[in-house]
Amino acid sequence: MQRDTHSWSKKATYFDFQGHQIAYWTSENTNADPDASPLLLVHGFPTCSWDWIAVWDALRRDHSLIACDMLGFGLSDKPRSGYSIHRQTDLQEALLGELGIDKFDALVHDYGVSVGQEMLARQQKGSGFAGLGQMVFLNGGIFPDQHRQRPIQKLGTSPLGFLVRLLMNRERFGKSFSEVFAPDTQPSQQELDEFWEFISYNGGNRITHKLLHYIADRVEHKNRWEAALIRAQDKIGLINGALDPVSGKHAYDKWRSTVPRARHHLIENAGHYPQVEAPGEVSAKALQWLAE
Repeated sequence: MQRDTHSWSKKATYFDFQGHQIAYWTSENTNADPDASPLLLVHGFPTCSWDWIAVWDALRRDHSLIACDMLGFGLSDKPRSGYSIHRQTDLQEALLGELGIDKFDALVHDYGVSVGQEMLARQQKGSGFAGLGQMVFLNGGIFPDQHRQRPIQKLGTSPLGFLVRLLMNRERFGKSFSEVFAPDTQPSQQELDEFWEFISYNGGNRITHKLLHYIADRVEHKNRWEAALIRAQDKIGLINGALDPVSGKHAYDKWRSTVPRARHHLIENAGHYPQVEAPGEVSAKALQWLAE
């Protein structure tokens, strides 16, 4: 798919979720394999489904794709409140229902790893996502005790969190965002402009502190979500950028010790956004695992 934010935005479809308009994208797999499960892509914070643009074409060779901008992100509506991981998981379930999909795999990143863990927990409890097959995780706060918050996250979750909306502009975003990439895979100014375009759409940069609710969710539901991983070891894997200061090699090591039967792959020269920094390696490894 051409790297063009205007074309990407025009291709969005919308559906209603609890009175809010949610933007989503789909793509048929180009190999037209009827046995390949659709692949649900769940993005991170503070970005949106544009995160997947560099791996989109590679992934859709073998899988039809589904991706939405979650509530408060990208082109989707931005209500004043209600940004819990459980609600975002409800949204993903509603999207799958809207599309009539009852069997699927998932690729999840950052904020999306918590959504993925809640999907697994619901499947195991028999309360949803019965058709979830394999799940591939990318860098994220899978284990709260391994999540190293950035300064803006610490401010955003403090009593002064509202200040983030006053401080968040293109220049500060570019500096902070670049710090979670590896030294040799830094985003270009054009890439930063693209990410910022979606982050700031319809005032999204002014609700960043509200989206940070997920950090408290991770602490509250730590036992539930980690137990879900342990029970799902034979169907999950982690592709991890080692140089991520938030959830890099230290989080990868925790994964290996906590879920030793689960698959794992370390990308030595990537940071927090491996699908952006090493798209070829991420798509190849994810497709390999999904095909096994």
